[in-house]
Amino acid sequence: MAGCLARGGPLSFCSGGARIAAVLVCALALPGVLPAGAAQSKAAPAHSHHAASKKKHRSVHRQVAPTPERITEIQSALAREGYYHGEPTGKWDAASTDAMRNFQQAKGLAPTGKIEALSLQKLGLGSPVAGMGAPAPAPPAAAAAPAASPAKKP
Repeated sequence: MAGCLARGGPLSFCSGGARIAAVLVCALALPGVLPAGAAQSKAAPAHSHHAASKKKHRSVHRQVAPTPERITEIQSALAREGYYHGEPTGKWDAASTDAMRNFQQAKGLAPTGKIEALSLQKLGLGSPVAGMGAPAPAPPAAAAAPAASPAKKP
Protein backbone atom coordinates (compact mmCIF):
# COMPACT_ATOMS: atom_id res chain seq x y z
CA MET A 1 0.00 0.00 0.00
CA ALA A 2 3.06 2.25 -0.26
CA GLY A 3 1.77 4.01 -3.38
CA CYS A 4 -1.70 4.69 -2.02
CA LEU A 5 -2.52 8.36 -1.89
CA ALA A 6 -4.13 7.98 1.51
CA ARG A 7 -1.22 6.06 3.10
CA GLY A 8 1.78 8.34 2.61
CA GLY A 9 1.88 8.19 -1.16
CA PRO A 10 2.43 11.13 -3.52
CA LEU A 11 -0.10 13.40 -1.79
CA SER A 12 1.04 12.79 1.78
CA PHE A 13 2.25 16.39 1.99
CA CYS A 14 -1.27 17.72 1.40
CA SER A 15 -3.58 18.69 4.18
CA GLY A 16 -7.28 19.37 4.55
CA GLY A 17 -9.51 18.91 1.53
CA ALA A 18 -6.78 17.60 -0.76
CA ARG A 19 -5.89 14.84 1.70
CA ILE A 20 -9.58 13.91 2.05
CA ALA A 21 -9.89 13.77 -1.74
CA ALA A 22 -6.81 11.54 -1.85
CA VAL A 23 -8.37 9.17 0.68
CA LEU A 24 -11.54 8.98 -1.40
CA VAL A 25 -9.58 8.35 -4.58
CA CYS A 26 -7.76 5.52 -2.88
CA ALA A 27 -10.96 4.05 -1.47
CA LEU A 28 -12.73 4.16 -4.83
CA ALA A 29 -9.76 2.82 -6.77
CA LEU A 30 -9.17 -0.15 -4.47
CA PRO A 31 -12.46 -1.76 -3.47
CA GLY A 32 -12.38 -3.15 0.05
CA VAL A 33 -9.47 -0.91 1.12
CA LEU A 34 -10.70 2.03 3.15
CA PRO A 35 -9.00 4.21 5.75
CA ALA A 36 -9.47 3.22 9.37
CA GLY A 37 -12.95 3.98 10.65
CA ALA A 38 -14.57 4.06 7.21
CA ALA A 39 -17.26 1.52 6.45
CA GLN A 40 -18.20 0.11 3.09
CA SER A 41 -21.27 -1.91 2.30
CA LYS A 42 -20.37 -5.37 1.07
CA ALA A 43 -23.64 -5.54 -0.83
CA ALA A 44 -22.78 -2.69 -3.19
CA PRO A 45 -19.56 -1.80 -4.98
CA ALA A 46 -17.87 1.56 -4.34
CA HIS A 47 -19.53 3.16 -7.36
CA SER A 48 -23.04 1.89 -6.71
CA HIS A 49 -24.35 5.46 -6.56
CA HIS A 50 -24.06 5.56 -10.35
CA ALA A 51 -26.17 2.45 -10.81
CA ALA A 52 -28.71 3.53 -8.23
CA SER A 53 -29.40 6.90 -9.80
CA LYS A 54 -32.58 7.03 -11.81
CA LYS A 55 -32.31 7.77 -15.47
CA LYS A 56 -33.88 11.07 -16.30
CA HIS A 57 -36.73 10.85 -18.74
CA ARG A 58 -35.89 12.81 -21.84
CA SER A 59 -38.25 13.52 -24.64
CA VAL A 60 -36.74 12.09 -27.80
CA HIS A 61 -38.02 13.30 -31.13
CA ARG A 62 -38.04 10.39 -33.49
CA GLN A 63 -38.07 10.99 -37.18
CA VAL A 64 -41.17 9.66 -38.89
CA ALA A 65 -40.90 7.88 -42.22
CA PRO A 66 -42.31 9.87 -45.12
CA THR A 67 -45.77 8.93 -46.34
CA PRO A 68 -46.18 7.34 -49.78
CA GLU A 69 -47.64 10.67 -50.95
CA ARG A 70 -44.50 12.52 -49.81
CA ILE A 71 -42.25 9.94 -51.48
CA THR A 72 -44.24 10.34 -54.71
CA GLU A 73 -43.71 14.11 -54.43
CA ILE A 74 -39.96 13.62 -53.96
CA GLN A 75 -39.74 11.15 -56.84
CA SER A 76 -41.61 13.60 -59.07
CA ALA A 77 -39.19 16.39 -58.13
CA LEU A 78 -36.22 14.10 -58.86
CA ALA A 79 -37.80 13.20 -62.22
CA ARG A 80 -38.34 16.89 -63.00
CA GLU A 81 -34.63 17.46 -62.35
CA GLY A 82 -33.75 14.50 -64.62
CA TYR A 83 -32.53 12.07 -61.97
CA TYR A 84 -35.50 9.72 -61.48
CA HIS A 85 -36.71 7.73 -64.47
CA GLY A 86 -40.10 6.07 -64.61
CA GLU A 87 -43.39 6.64 -62.87
CA PRO A 88 -43.30 7.69 -59.20
CA THR A 89 -44.35 4.70 -57.08
CA GLY A 90 -44.56 6.13 -53.56
CA LYS A 91 -42.01 3.55 -52.39
CA TRP A 92 -38.43 4.52 -51.54
CA ASP A 93 -36.66 1.81 -53.52
CA ALA A 94 -33.20 1.36 -55.06
CA ALA A 95 -34.10 3.55 -58.05
CA SER A 96 -35.16 6.35 -55.67
CA THR A 97 -31.98 6.01 -53.62
CA ASP A 98 -29.80 6.09 -56.75
CA ALA A 99 -31.66 9.12 -58.11
CA MET A 100 -31.29 10.97 -54.81
CA ARG A 101 -27.61 10.04 -54.53
CA ASN A 102 -26.92 11.34 -58.05
CA PHE A 103 -28.90 14.52 -57.36
CA GLN A 104 -27.04 15.13 -54.10
CA GLN A 105 -23.66 14.62 -55.74
CA ALA A 106 -24.53 17.02 -58.56
CA LYS A 107 -25.63 19.67 -56.04
CA GLY A 108 -22.50 19.37 -53.90
CA LEU A 109 -24.19 17.55 -51.02
CA ALA A 110 -23.04 14.37 -49.32
CA PRO A 111 -24.26 11.61 -51.68
CA THR A 112 -26.08 9.45 -49.12
CA GLY A 113 -29.19 8.67 -51.12
CA LYS A 114 -31.24 9.48 -48.03
CA ILE A 115 -34.07 11.97 -47.79
CA GLU A 116 -32.49 14.90 -45.96
CA ALA A 117 -33.51 18.48 -45.29
CA LEU A 118 -30.90 20.11 -47.53
CA SER A 119 -31.69 17.74 -50.39
CA LEU A 120 -35.39 18.54 -50.10
CA GLN A 121 -34.56 22.24 -50.02
CA LYS A 122 -32.52 21.95 -53.22
CA LEU A 123 -35.44 20.06 -54.81
CA GLY A 124 -37.75 22.91 -53.86
CA LEU A 125 -39.65 20.76 -51.37
CA GLY A 126 -38.14 21.82 -48.08
CA SER A 127 -38.04 24.77 -45.78
CA PRO A 128 -36.01 27.73 -47.06
CA VAL A 129 -34.05 27.68 -43.79
CA ALA A 130 -33.43 23.92 -43.58
CA GLY A 131 -29.93 23.09 -42.42
CA MET A 132 -29.04 26.66 -41.62
CA GLY A 133 -27.93 27.85 -38.22
CA ALA A 134 -29.78 30.31 -36.06
CA PRO A 135 -29.75 33.85 -37.41
CA ALA A 136 -26.90 36.03 -36.20
CA PRO A 137 -27.94 38.68 -33.71
CA ALA A 138 -28.14 42.21 -35.07
CA PRO A 139 -25.19 44.39 -34.18
CA PRO A 140 -25.91 46.92 -31.44
CA ALA A 141 -27.12 50.28 -32.69
CA ALA A 142 -24.66 53.15 -32.54
CA ALA A 143 -24.91 54.91 -29.19
CA ALA A 144 -25.04 58.33 -30.74
CA ALA A 145 -24.43 59.85 -34.12
CA PRO A 146 -20.91 61.21 -34.51
CA ALA A 147 -20.65 64.82 -33.45
CA ALA A 148 -20.07 67.37 -36.16
CA SER A 149 -16.57 68.74 -36.23
CA PRO A 150 -16.30 72.37 -35.21
CA ALA A 151 -16.03 74.89 -38.02
CA LYS A 152 -12.58 76.26 -38.63
CA LYS A 153 -12.07 79.95 -37.99
CA PRO A 154 -10.32 82.00 -40.65
